[in-house]
Amino acid sequence: MSSPSRRRVPTDAVLQQWDEIKRGEKGTSGEPFLHGVGKGLPGLLRASKIQRKVAKIGFDWPTQTGVLSKIREELLELEAAVDAQDLPAVDEELGDLLFSVVNLARFRKLDPELVMAAANEKFERRFNEMERRLKEKGKTLEAATASEMDDEWEASKK
Repeated sequence: MSSPSRRRVPTDAVLQQWDEIKRGEKGTSGEPFLHGVGKGLPGLLRASKIQRKVAKIGFDWPTQTGVLSKIREELLELEAAVDAQDLPAVDEELGDLLFSVVNLARFRKLDPELVMAAANEKFERRFNEMERRLKEKGKTLEAATASEMDDEWEASKK
């Protein structure tokens, strides 16, 4: 005797149904979909959590190429705002760019906070090396010219 056939439910549908059940249990089914998502989290983590949640219902790029195109679009918008010296627009576009970069991290299954921490450490290591190199030449950071710092910065990257 064969076993009864089971209908396979796509993972996305299961996750969406789970979200609906959880929203019902929390009494938030009448609230906006993103109500309360990640409140209190640092910005990068909250952006990632928001993006993961909306991706569960299909609001996502099909490939990372789309995410990269969005990053380029946001960078162009930021450049235009900077060129126009429109400070409120610069703030907004910079936020949009960061949000899009976090989306790429999420898409690549990377924790944006860990990626940022690694970038901070790399910068600090290079900056310390630049400072050390200047000190060897008898220069302090305050006394060094921008050109001297740039030269030592480039040397510290090697």
